[in-house]
Amino acid sequence: MRTSLVWMAGGLTSAALTPTALASGWNMPVGVTALSRDIYSLHMIIFWICVIIGVIVFGAMFYSLFRYRHSRGAKAATFHEHTSVEVIWTAIPLLILVGMAVPATATLKNMYDTSEADLDIMVTGQQWRWRYEYLGEEVAFTSNLGTPREQISGTDEKGEHYLLEVDEPLVLPVGQKVRLLLTSDDVIHSWWVPDLAVKQDAIPGFVNENWVRIEEPGIYRGQCAELCGKDHAFMPVVVEAVEQERFEEWLAERKEAAAQEAQGVDREWGMDELMERGEQVYGSVCASCHQPDGQGNPPAFPALAGNQQMLDDRDWHVDTVVNGVSGAAMPAFRSTLNPVEIAAVVTFERNAWGNESGDSVQPSEIAELLEKDE
Repeated sequence: MRTSLVWMAGGLTSAALTPTALASGWNMPVGVTALSRDIYSLHMIIFWICVIIGVIVFGAMFYSLFRYRHSRGAKAATFHEHTSVEVIWTAIPLLILVGMAVPATATLKNMYDTSEADLDIMVTGQQWRWRYEYLGEEVAFTSNLGTPREQISGTDEKGEHYLLEVDEPLVLPVGQKVRLLLTSDDVIHSWWVPDLAVKQDAIPGFVNENWVRIEEPGIYRGQCAELCGKDHAFMPVVVEAVEQERFEEWLAERKEAAAQEAQGVDREWGMDELMERGEQVYGSVCASCHQPDGQGNPPAFPALAGNQQMLDDRDWHVDTVVNGVSGAAMPAFRSTLNPVEIAAVVTFERNAWGNESGDSVQPSEIAELLEKDE
């Protein structure tokens, strides 16, 4: 949950994530939102209160140990109790706690106020990627790890943003209040961007709320902060904040692309078209589990290269991709991929890595299947 305590605990880790955090050394980043600055101020107030308490307590303790040590002939006092002292050492901590609770409560109330948002976005965690849906805008896409596999395997030099780059960043408008609705399709994930002061769990069957209003254009990076499986480290978050005019242009471009994709459902696709598109979809969605060469990672993720059951039963292959496998790690892609993408990736898997089924799947078949299931 996004609380100031959790946020402070994550401050040290964020030093490895962003230039802003790196510049601040071991401290948490100030961030680029009004809320992040409030959290940072609260953090520093409590930090200095703790420093002062530590100096006073340890100073008194070390002074007493030195001044009244046994070698100087000091003897312990014999009084049993002192009411005034007991009242003082009870009242002072109480006042300190109240003094910390007042600003903390105000900040927490602000953190959980998701009302009057200008834009709503559904964020869905999946093993191991994020899906973003701009509610009411008919725009949705999946954000996958963008770091090349050669860097991960060590055959190529690691880039500046190793494991913190994606193929599709979340684009948000500057100065607008954006409400984030977070859930998950499989296990618990956690959407965390230190510079935005946002860390929120994505829980299957439950929708958590959060919000952000970014003040400065830029690219802000984070990652999944909940251990969610073998590729947990390969689930980054990248937010691109742009001016309102640029955001509206981007949104219009995505709507147009979605409309063109929808039109592609009704036409006949050639094998070369399906294979090219399928390779792109497989690389971004399937390769993390089944490996880029289709060799899989048995037993959880079986090999697709030479998979006789898949090649012999085309309908089973389509159904597995569309509806997933109950009780297994294979998710359903019916709500994640569109008919064109499903048809293309199934065709690619049936004709890549030495698989020579020679057949193809048309987007119209997938659209018809999805309509029947509804």
